Amino acid sequence: MADNRSMRFGTLAVHAGQAPEPTTGAIMHPIFQTSTYVQPAVAQPLHGYDYARGANPTREALERNLAGLEGGSHGIAFASGLAAIEAVIKRLAAGDHVVSEENTYGGTTRMFTRVLAKLGVDFNFVDTSDVDAVRTTFRPTTKLLHVETPTNPMMRLCDIHALADLAHERGALLMVDNTFASPFNQRPLDLGADVVMHSTTKYLNGHSDIIGGILVAADDALAEEIRFVRMSTGAVPGPMDAWLCLRGAKTLHVRMERHNANGLAVARFLEGHPGVDRVLYPGLASHPQHALAQRQMTGFSGMVSVDVGGLARAKAFVERLRIFQLAESLGGVESLVSVPALMTHASVPDDLKKKMGLTPGIVRLSVGIEDEADLLEDLERALTRA
Repeated sequence: MADNRSMRFGTLAVHAGQAPEPTTGAIMHPIFQTSTYVQPAVAQPLHGYDYARGANPTREALERNLAGLEGGSHGIAFASGLAAIEAVIKRLAAGDHVVSEENTYGGTTRMFTRVLAKLGVDFNFVDTSDVDAVRTTFRPTTKLLHVETPTNPMMRLCDIHALADLAHERGALLMVDNTFASPFNQRPLDLGADVVMHSTTKYLNGHSDIIGGILVAADDALAEEIRFVRMSTGAVPGPMDAWLCLRGAKTLHVRMERHNANGLAVARFLEGHPGVDRVLYPGLASHPQHALAQRQMTGFSGMVSVDVGGLARAKAFVERLRIFQLAESLGGVESLVSVPALMTHASVPDDLKKKMGLTPGIVRLSVGIEDEADLLEDLERALTRA
């Protein structure tokens, strides 16, 4: 197998981290569906495999593959994206401080404020698109800056390079949730981030049939700390989920090209529609951070948020769509739609929703890989009837 550094993205997606199985030559990596491994002598496991919570060959193949796509040295897979974020926080101690983007996924905010804060870790939420605001939120005890870019669902961006410099000046780490962009469109490690997180449930798997998460890092010591937390707390994905995600990742580059094209087409269509108040999509020239998007992204994904003016109209719109299915999640081959204020972000406190501009009239679209014309017809029909 060639060195990852010599391969371009599409080749990495298909080949990184894996080779034909040596016993039979099977081209697809096997599913090692086992909980434990027989040892030839006491405390002498074969090739380091003693118990599947600690190591599994299928999981390791996925980790190597996704690390290659993100340009990192280490991938650490988890049972969910939230479990991946939690593992990074669990490196900290009571009294440590975390600065987080205010417009994160609602489950992340809930975990920070209602679970991990009880353990003595302090959290502050800020608009990370404002570097000065982030700077003033830092404390001597700040150990981590956690960001999403683009954010869910307001599609705000932060300057990864600038925030990496700021975090490192203050002795903190920068973690970037790259789920909305995917490594096809954005590689935060190249811009200075310390650890990249994905909900592998979304674009990386791409088929809406698993729950999973991944952390990718370049630093050996940091990766070892995170692996220790995972082994000690147990939030590992099963081998079948790892295999399904590995299979999905092989077509990431092909799928993302279509997601990007359809996403831009939908955003442009909606921006010109009289039934829409505003469109939030980094690929549009009207987006306030379009220049930053062009600088740190190579594509803008299939995530589009629109404001249709109020809750009643939002409900009428989403319930009349036929191809876009009303469901929580994103990044699959099929198009989905949700009303974040009542669905994915229902647990976010009302004052924080108001601060970030998340009104009940915001609708989030995950644009799939269907034919563009069918998607636009579906949107037109639903908007007209709404």
